Amino acid sequence: MKENNIPNQDTYTVTGTNIEEVKRQNDNSGLSYNEAKELLAKSGGHGTAIYSDTNVEEVKRKNQSFTGNL
Repeated sequence: MKENNIPNQDTYTVTGTNIEEVKRQNDNSGLSYNEAKELLAKSGGHGTAIYSDTNVEEVKRKNQSFTGNL
């Protein structure tokens, strides 16, 4: 095992797991949970893209304008 004070040194847990290797594998593993949620909100199904990046105040105003039309 290498000494811990060397720059760019891989570090290991007490059980021998190479922490830097795990980080490298995580970086290459695909979307994070939040990235996947964002992608689904924008393209997850037929007609769902209109719900992404929604201006909440604008929706409230539109909803209030419809309440008198029932």
